[in-house]
Amino acid sequence: MKLWSDSWTNGDRIPPRYAAGRPDGNGRAAFGDNLNPHLAWSELPEGTRSMALVCHDFDAPAEGGQVNREGVQLPGDLERTDFFHWVLVDLPPQPMVIREGEFSRGFVAHGKPGPAAPNGARHGRNDYTRWFEGDAAMAGDYFGYDGPFPPWNDSLVHHYVFTLYAVALPRLPLPAVFDGPDVRRALAGHVLAEATYSGTYTLNQRLLEGKR
Repeated sequence: MKLWSDSWTNGDRIPPRYAAGRPDGNGRAAFGDNLNPHLAWSELPEGTRSMALVCHDFDAPAEGGQVNREGVQLPGDLERTDFFHWVLVDLPPQPMVIREGEFSRGFVAHGKPGPAAPNGARHGRNDYTRWFEGDAAMAGDYFGYDGPFPPWNDSLVHHYVFTLYAVALPRLPLPAVFDGPDVRRALAGHVLAEATYSGTYTLNQRLLEGKR
């Protein structure tokens, strides 16, 4: 199975239009265009009944206490964890494309609605749900795609992996509201093939200017 994108070259820096956060010109960050990227696939294995898509950042700080703190640089060896940016299941195998901006245009305070998605698919909650928990201005259930917004004081460039799964079931056994770990568990034993596409992103002005 093959997965590709017209939005950037595999492994390269993700253009800011596909990110939730963009540099603000003052060394900090602001909300960006937050368009979902174009993705397309081919060569599905026989027996594919649906597709599942998961995008995660494996470089997210495990603790947020020093995130975006003035005068602090998060070290590269800080403990890291997965941060899920997109969880989409029960996507029909045809058509074999997700168009740019089809599922996300702009960042929505309190989250975009879900879990229903086009073509009978379902969106899970991404991890902005837990990131904004307790923030009255932003808290909510964040369904669907919300792109990169790494800490602007992080000395590590973040990596974002889009993993597409060919699934032997037309509908994954999931609760009404689900998240990335739920999907990973539900996929066990039902994946016929998988493919990945990745990119990098940083909001650290020092890294953007090529300084060490």
